[in-house]
Amino acid sequence: MVIFLVAPLLLERHRLPGIIGIILVGAAIGPNAAGILERGDAIVLLGEVGLIYLMFLAGVEIDLNRFFDNIDQSIIFGVLAFLIPQGVGTVFGMWVFGFSLPTALLFAAIFASHTLLAYPVARQLGIVGNDAVTATIGGTVLTNVLALLVLVIVARGASAEAPLDWLFWVELGLGITLLFTGIWYIVPWLGRRFFRSLAEESYFEFLFVMAALFGSAVFAEVVGAEPIIGALVAGLALNRLIPDRGPLMNRVQFVGNALFIPFFLLSIGLLVDVTLIVGGRESLLLAGALIGLTLVTKFVASWLTGLLYAYDHDQIGSMFGLSVGQAEALAIVLIAFDAGISGFDTDMINGAVLMILVVSLVSPIVVEKYGRAVVTKERRGKRKPTDVRQRILLPFTPVPEHHEKLMRYHESLLDLALSIREERSTEPLHTLAVVHPGPKTERKVATANAAIAHTEEYAAGAEVPVTFHTRVDHNIASGITRAAVENRITTILLDWDGMRLYRQPLFSQTTRQVLAWTDQLVLVSRIREPLNTVSRIVVVLPPRVGYDPNFYEVGQTIERIAAGIGAPIRALVVEDSGDRYGQLFGELESSTPIERDHIDDWERLFQALTEDLTVGDLVVCASARRNTIGWRPELQELTERISTLTPGDFIVIYPPVGRSTNEQPQLSME
Repeated sequence: MVIFLVAPLLLERHRLPGIIGIILVGAAIGPNAAGILERGDAIVLLGEVGLIYLMFLAGVEIDLNRFFDNIDQSIIFGVLAFLIPQGVGTVFGMWVFGFSLPTALLFAAIFASHTLLAYPVARQLGIVGNDAVTATIGGTVLTNVLALLVLVIVARGASAEAPLDWLFWVELGLGITLLFTGIWYIVPWLGRRFFRSLAEESYFEFLFVMAALFGSAVFAEVVGAEPIIGALVAGLALNRLIPDRGPLMNRVQFVGNALFIPFFLLSIGLLVDVTLIVGGRESLLLAGALIGLTLVTKFVASWLTGLLYAYDHDQIGSMFGLSVGQAEALAIVLIAFDAGISGFDTDMINGAVLMILVVSLVSPIVVEKYGRAVVTKERRGKRKPTDVRQRILLPFTPVPEHHEKLMRYHESLLDLALSIREERSTEPLHTLAVVHPGPKTERKVATANAAIAHTEEYAAGAEVPVTFHTRVDHNIASGITRAAVENRITTILLDWDGMRLYRQPLFSQTTRQVLAWTDQLVLVSRIREPLNTVSRIVVVLPPRVGYDPNFYEVGQTIERIAAGIGAPIRALVVEDSGDRYGQLFGELESSTPIERDHIDDWERLFQALTEDLTVGDLVVCASARRNTIGWRPELQELTERISTLTPGDFIVIYPPVGRSTNEQPQLSME
């Protein structure tokens, strides 16, 4: 633990990736150097868990919408990153070292696969969503599967007891098919039912994710693949059930970054035999060949992919840095050694270990260098933000703390606030309780503070600060309005069900007054199902609402919700042409799939919603305040009627009024 704490801090002070420090210190204190720490069973086990966890994180954090949109890039890169090293390595092994064909195939397979060793660096830089990085992560699945297939086939061919007959190929094909289809369909199905059954957010969510992860890893081993393949597929399968910004994702990342992944890096360092640098001619020759072939072939694969898809120099460098990392190489060498395959002796093991050390140092340095350049270019290309900082206000109903149903409403509202919160924002979430004055005012204030105090703990799980406000006012809407003005709030989230606890109708007097007295972006939400179980967002767009000069913020908010939960958007445009909405969503530069349908009139809209909506849909209805561009009398009854047709979550969103939009796209009335 001292190593995990000190080594990264020391290297980061010298502008080097912190993960290198753990590897270097492991090599210095390992059994082949100072002998302070042995690579015992505990280190080996935790190292394997760390590698599995690393691959799982890559699958969880990838932008799944962008991954599927650009899946051809992942396939092309995966094929090139495997075929080029495999082909060159096989020829090199036969001609230079005189290996037989089976030995040469396995020699090439050592570096034909790759491990996302520098993934923590890419995630820290914030380039995981970049097209080139997404292609590299997706291609990892293909390269590892193909390299392991080479290992399985060659090892089976070398065994006299189990020949390469038709039964072997049938078993292999069925195993791979079961692995991908089983995890891809069963894990999300179980996850949605599990999360919907929980009464409140708890550590059981994290335990379910861990069970799914390691269960998938074991399943992969059972069907004849490697656990890391199962872990990566499990990460992709759980991707949409773990919101990008929330307590669950924070816990998943924290455990991996603080514990498991450092053990994996340490286990690599403990493998290194420093004496190889000054002795062992054969080992050094093999290590030099492996290092040179890995660097050259992975760069060529990255360069060719970049040439095909017009990646720039820095994106190609980032791809190369991620794909040059190796960890599975040792597993391939050890399995071949145990199988008694000719050429795989102690010299080959030592050469592979030295190769892993070198590329483990090169990989994060390359990603750090080129990744920073990618970040700089992406920030230059983005639209300039408005001068107004986003500040979110969540008025909570002051009901006693033991009211479990209300606690769930509070957590649902916090989940929504976390999903629309700007990325990298340092602003706290503002929570508010308005208490009526009276003879027991002090007791009511204490009760209100206790009722909303749990929000701090909940938000702390996502590492988001919370600021509490309590107001005494005869009118709840007046208290909300004053708090919004005093704290320069830009977005107000009202809890539909919380308001109904006052025994008021859906759009109560309080809600109407807040809309009339405020200028901020307002969301009135009814969140009954966990947001991470939403499979689709259905957006209802009434006529002329899109002409509002501030409607860009509505689209931006909807896109953030969709991106956070990984759900596609289906936009229903009522009584109007969808061209201006297409322009609007196009300006968002979003990777979220957006489907637009034109609805002729209101009755057809209600019919479509009745027939199509499921409990897994989040319905978002865009609306407008009175006396604004998009206002029309039908909007008064629209939200009430749609709410009765919606079995799942429902949000009504109102654009801000009078806010400066100089940096936002204007939609023409033409």
